[in-house]
Amino acid sequence: MAERISEREGEVLAALGARLSNAQIAHRLHISVRTVESHVSSLLRKYGMADRWALAELARSGEREPGRVVGLPASSTTFVGRDAERAAVLAALEEARLVTLLGPGGVGKTRLAAVAAGNAAAMFPSGGGFVDLVPVRDGFVARAVATALGVTEGSHQPLDEAVAARLGTGRSLLVLDNCEHVIDEAAAFAEQILAACPGTRVLVTSRERLGVPGERSLPIAPLPLGSDAERLFHDRALAGDPQFVAEPAVIADLCARLDGMPLAIELAAARGASLGTTGLLAALDDALRLLSGGRGGDERHRSLRAVLSWSYDLLGEEEQALFRRLGVFVGAFDLDAAAAVGGDRAGVADLLGRLVDKSLVAHVRGRVSRWRLLETVRAFALAQMSAAGEEDKTRAHHLRWAADAASTAEGRLGRPAWREDFDAMAADLRAALAASGSPGEVTHRLASALAHLTFARRHLLESFSHHRTAAAIAPNAASAARDLRAGAGCAHVSTTSNQHVYELLLEAAEQARRAGDNRGRVIDLARAVETACRYPEAFETGVPHERLRGLLDDAVAAAPGDDPEVAACIAVARAWLAGPDKGAPDGELASAAVTATRATADPVLISSGLCAAATAALHAGRLREANRITRERLRMLPSMDRDDPYCAPEICNTYGRACIYAIMAGDLPGAMAAARAGIEDDLLSDTHITASRLVQPLVLTGRFRDAIGYAERMWDQWERAGRPAPLWMLPAV
Repeated sequence: MAERISEREGEVLAALGARLSNAQIAHRLHISVRTVESHVSSLLRKYGMADRWALAELARSGEREPGRVVGLPASSTTFVGRDAERAAVLAALEEARLVTLLGPGGVGKTRLAAVAAGNAAAMFPSGGGFVDLVPVRDGFVARAVATALGVTEGSHQPLDEAVAARLGTGRSLLVLDNCEHVIDEAAAFAEQILAACPGTRVLVTSRERLGVPGERSLPIAPLPLGSDAERLFHDRALAGDPQFVAEPAVIADLCARLDGMPLAIELAAARGASLGTTGLLAALDDALRLLSGGRGGDERHRSLRAVLSWSYDLLGEEEQALFRRLGVFVGAFDLDAAAAVGGDRAGVADLLGRLVDKSLVAHVRGRVSRWRLLETVRAFALAQMSAAGEEDKTRAHHLRWAADAASTAEGRLGRPAWREDFDAMAADLRAALAASGSPGEVTHRLASALAHLTFARRHLLESFSHHRTAAAIAPNAASAARDLRAGAGCAHVSTTSNQHVYELLLEAAEQARRAGDNRGRVIDLARAVETACRYPEAFETGVPHERLRGLLDDAVAAAPGDDPEVAACIAVARAWLAGPDKGAPDGELASAAVTATRATADPVLISSGLCAAATAALHAGRLREANRITRERLRMLPSMDRDDPYCAPEICNTYGRACIYAIMAGDLPGAMAAARAGIEDDLLSDTHITASRLVQPLVLTGRFRDAIGYAERMWDQWERAGRPAPLWMLPAV
């Protein structure tokens, strides 16, 4: 077993997660700094990590015990046999960094991988994660791993890098279960993680090898007859009927006919109470005879297909109908979801219970009861649904359920457990959107809601993609404009170029024109001008001043009177456009912009006006004034909705400027507070590409002299250049 951490070490770990220095930890816990250093060293050893920053990330993720593999599926049944295979998996993980369990569907790869991962805790003090890829489609492997590990996507940070940072350099285990349908992407991801994380081992289950150099393959065979196969049958039969009795020779015959396939054995055993062993033998004999002419390339699958067909044929008509339709769900589903495709809620609840009793549906226990179909069973259900001519109708019901569920989830943002609920259904929301054959109100509602939810969940690149999709399929121009505006805010933190933000705002302005929304068009044009002037270094190609002047003139000419928000947006854009240099606004116009934005009571607009004023003060050499104004921006951040992409640019910009401005003004406590607040905000994460990323470690570890020296060198660079240098893309110390 992995070494457990003591109560005191747990307190130190929590303090590290709060980014406290050793001296601060000592003061809080009433111990000496030397004792803190000893506890930190012990934690580094137990978790197999290289530095305190990795420990801090671990503490922030909630993983408090060494060796915990998150996401391991819990099972209500005993694990039978496989002693040799378990030992082989553990030995392989000692010798190879990538181990793949190979075998057909239903042979028990997933259960073996889960048990082996649980047994391997002592080998992996940094823990890890078990990731079920069954509901995952192409392009979402990294997202599935990140969700399982509790990793959120930071601003401008590739998701695979965030996952690699979470796994770190310590000894950790990542289990990728059921890779065959995303084999190429899973292989590339595994290879990248192995290269970036030298202490990580990857355990894979698949029907084929990943083909990655250094991969160790372990073929998983059916359970051996004459021992484990019969034990499994007897165990599962007794679970269904405690009074179950059968002759050993009869059970051996049944298991032989099922080729020792665990899933087939469990399905058959579930019928033992109702049919008895004689009935089971007769039914299986008929089913196998029907399939004897078309065994295909794998005889073992013959028995599995036979027992699935046989189990399906024994269902009542209502049970068959629900079973077929449940195949549309790629992940776990709750009762409301099942009722959306299956009919009356009370009736569906009863039918679900019957299908669980017959081992065709698995009950997933948790805070909310959910059910799911195993991969092989789901494939069979889909085939039956298609054969019954119900696919189009069922997928239409699935799409409407997804849109309704996503809209409901939007209304629950910020409530306890909303992330857990969203993660449980996210794969189905994505699948429903991808499978939708034609645009329409329901599809657009799903795309817009999914864009909002994924932004709140910090799946930033995915959110940006959904915003673009929603705009493309919007039922009218007004809806398209709203989607594009939200997409612009998302692009600010999810892409490396503000050119995308500028172009999206111009697209939104055009859609607003088509919708007859003159007010919205004016605001979009003004924000586009502000973006181009405020972030010129984040553009691939500069926008000519004449072009921006024309856009602003157009906005001014079309602006409705007596609208504070319109007036504020125009005032901010005018201040930035009239500045002496790119990225340096006009001081007098910036002051006027602050006055105009304060009239709106919108914290985002007020912050944008204050940013113009602070930047103008900075370039005039009034460093304390710039710092004072930026502190006001910091105080406004709690009033901004972090789940709304509209607020994202101001949140990111405020943190990026606050730490640097405080250092330049000699306000070291302010720099400390700004650095800690920025690191704690999940919209930025530790890897946000701002100047504050470079000085935060210096400030938080008490290296104030180094931080001040960095600020002085930065100022010298600006002076030598004769123009303002970018504040968020500066060279490292």
